Amino acid sequence: MKKLAVTLAVGAASLLSVGAVVVPTAAQAQPLVIQAPPPPRFERVPPPRRGFVWAPGHYKWRGGRHVWVGGFWVPARPGYVYRAPEWRQHGGRWEYSGGRWDRDGDGVPDRYDRRPNNPYRR
Repeated sequence: MKKLAVTLAVGAASLLSVGAVVVPTAAQAQPLVIQAPPPPRFERVPPPRRGFVWAPGHYKWRGGRHVWVGGFWVPARPGYVYRAPEWRQHGGRWEYSGGRWDRDGDGVPDRYDRRPNNPYRR
C-alpha cells in the first residue's frame, strides 16, 4: 500500500512537471565599439509613400566591423514619431541605438519616459 502511494505521488509529480518548461529569452545587447562609425553614405530618398516612413541608411556593427544597411520603408504608426538608428559616443566608446517609435517626439524611449504622452512636447 505504501509503495503504491509513493509510486502514485512520483507519477503525479512527473506529470505535473511536464508543463513546466524553461524558455531562455533572447538578449538585446547593444554593442559598445571603440572604432567610430564611418560618415554616412549619400542615399537618394525615394518619393514619399502613403502610410510609410523612410528609415535612412545607417551602419551596424557586424562581424567586428561597420556594415552599411541601406534605407528602407517602415509602416507608419499613427500618433508616433520614428527615431532613426544612431551611434552615440560615451567615454571613448560608441553605442548603437536602433530605430524606434516615440509617442511625444521628445527623443526619450517610451519605456523610460515618465510622460510618454506629454501633449506640450509637440
